[in-house]
Amino acid sequence: MKKLYVGNLAWGVTDEDLSNLFSEYGSVASAVVISDRETGRSRGFGFVELEDGADQAMEALNGQDFQGRPLRVNEAQSKDRGGRGGGGGNRGGGRPF
Repeated sequence: MKKLYVGNLAWGVTDEDLSNLFSEYGSVASAVVISDRETGRSRGFGFVELEDGADQAMEALNGQDFQGRPLRVNEAQSKDRGGRGGGGGNRGGGRPF
């Protein structure tokens, strides 16, 4: 099973639209368009989890027009990958000796 990031989605794209698009390449386990918590409006990206055919879907759909926008499709990065924020460090203020 592989999870794909799908970016540059048109505002009107639904979970079902994503599922239908990717089902041509394999068995879709889940398809979710991420929406803003406050407004409920699409944030323009989503995730699709495929049981098989993810590599073919990435190759075929990355850059392809979908509802008037060129899709950006790549393998999703796991949340625990780190990289957000840095290691504290001394930001001035000096230390007493």
